[in-house]
Parts: sequence; structure tokens; C-alpha cells
Amino acid sequence: MPANPRIGIIADTILQGHLLASAVKGQGYDVVLLNTDPTQLEGDWLTLAPDLWVVDLTQEDRWQTLLDQLLEDAQAPVLFCDGQAPTRIAAEYPRWERRLLGKLLDYVGKPRIREELETLVPARAEARKPIAPPREFQGLAPGEVPEQVWVLGASLGGPAAVKLFLDCLPAELPVAFFLAQHIDGGFLDTLAKVLCRDNGFDCQVGRDGSTLRRGSVLLAPVDYEVTFTTAGQVRSAGKPWEGPYSPSIDQAIQNTSQTFGARCGAILFSGMGNDGSIAAPGMVQRGAPVWAQNAESCAVSSQPDAARDTGCVSYSGDPEQLARQLVEHVRRSLHPATPDLSRKA
Repeated sequence: MPANPRIGIIADTILQGHLLASAVKGQGYDVVLLNTDPTQLEGDWLTLAPDLWVVDLTQEDRWQTLLDQLLEDAQAPVLFCDGQAPTRIAAEYPRWERRLLGKLLDYVGKPRIREELETLVPARAEARKPIAPPREFQGLAPGEVPEQVWVLGASLGGPAAVKLFLDCLPAELPVAFFLAQHIDGGFLDTLAKVLCRDNGFDCQVGRDGSTLRRGSVLLAPVDYEVTFTTAGQVRSAGKPWEGPYSPSIDQAIQNTSQTFGARCGAILFSGMGNDGSIAAPGMVQRGAPVWAQNAESCAVSSQPDAARDTGCVSYSGDPEQLARQLVEHVRRSLHPATPDLSRKA
């Protein structure tokens, strides 16, 4: 497997350097040099030989000697950024980070990250006991139109978290799930088999013509974008997903929210980057909740952290807590007058 791309960062403020390094590492790349003062560079700094230099300077006169040496002697390409990065809580931050990622992909390609599904989600000797279904779920037969549709967005570390979440849910839950998992398309069928092991859900790839049903988990196809009819049927959009990774969690959230409005929701699980943080606030504006896995239980928390930074995440928890919160949320939606017991958890 090829080595992960190595990035050297030069900025003339500590804040800008930190924002750039955080964004680069959050996407899965290695940062091998971060410098914010030309007088602090060791004489052999060029020998670090990263695959790309990322340079963002507002006081270029102060760095002129270093810049001359960099442009003359560096073997790797140099990416000059344009302007101060917004703070992580700024509304424009997700799009700024997405533009930076696009440039990194153009220069050095995707980070070298791969998950071995069978190792990551091993078969359990004893299946986890699911949450007891509330009485409000009685008589809601599988196969009917779901009461709600929830998008599950996941990347690195996501399969293990999503599987634990599903294993905790009762089979009677009147919800259909649409999982947008960053993964090589050749592993989708394997992932579907892994996710439905040890629980009562029907997991399959949500190709054109599939239908969202109660008790089902449809995996977003990797090679083309999909939309939904109001009856829950999957429709190919006839084009690839937008953005650097497929499937796009942002587009999955947006397309689901546009069709189902307040009858949907989204949960951002473990992963690199910020996919989902652009569309999530729009889902909340349509009256649907957005939740996220807490950082403590994530293999990598960049993705749910980015969603939290937008201010739109109303609940965070580990996979089991998220499952309990969902059961209570759906129970209350069936009988809105009942008290919110989940706040006591």
C-alpha cells in the first residue's frame, strides 16, 4: 500500500498554521512540518521532503529569503493559499475546508486510508441484546412505508460504530435508514452483510429502484448520486456524487431532507473530514434533527466534530446512547403528547 501523502505547512501566524494543520490532518493526511516563524526553521528543513508544501503568508517580505529557497530548491509542488482561514465555528468554514481538500486531492490524491471490514467489525460470540421496543411500536409491521427516514453518515471507523448502533435497535423500529459510508464500491456488498449480522435489519445496497422500508438499511451506491420519491423509492440522478468523496454525505442529507422534510433526521458517525457539515444545518431548518457520535467513542472524530462546530447538532452520544435516543424520539413522534423521557438519560 502506498505511503500516506506528507504535507509541510508554512504560515506566518500561529492561528493560521493551526487551522491549516487541523484541516489537513482532519482529512487524513500527515503533517510533517508546521512553521510560523522564519527564524525558527532548522537549516535542513528542506530535507523533510513532503509531497506538498502548503504556504499561506500575509507578510511575504518577512519570509522572502525562505520563499526564494523554497521555490528554487523544493522538489515537491507548492500550494499558495489565498487569505486567512475562517474559524472552525464560522458558517463559511466547511466550504473553505472543502476547497482546501479539493486542492490537496489535485496535488497528492486521496489519503491512504483503508478499513478491513471483517477485522474492524468481528463476529461476536454473543449478539448484543437490543433495546426493548416501546408499546407504541406494536402493530407496525415491517415492509410498510416508514414513519421516518434517517441518514447515517460515516467514514473511517464508521462501520464498527454503525453496526453497534444497529445491533442496539429493536427490529420493530418503524424507521428506514440510508447509510452514506465513504468506502470503495467493491466493498459495499460485504459491508451490507456485516451490518445486518446479529440484528433484525435488512441491509442491501440502495441501487436505482430500491425502496426505503421499515426495518431496512440501504447503503448509498458509490458510483452515482441518488434521490428519493415521496414513496421512498430510490432514483438514480444520472450523475456522480459531487465533492471529493463518494458517496457524498452532504448530498445524501440534502436529498433526503428535500423529500421527507421533518420526517427525517441524520446521524454523523466516526470519520475523517467534514462531509455532512454543509447540508446538516439545512436539514435542521426544515425541522429535522441532526445528531452526532461523541468524540470519546469515535475511532476518528473529525467528521462529527465538524458537524458539531456548525451548531446544528442537538444530541451527541456513543452508538448505544444514539440508539436509545432514536427509539425515544420515534416513540414521542408517534404520540407527541407523551413526555420526553430521553432527557433523563
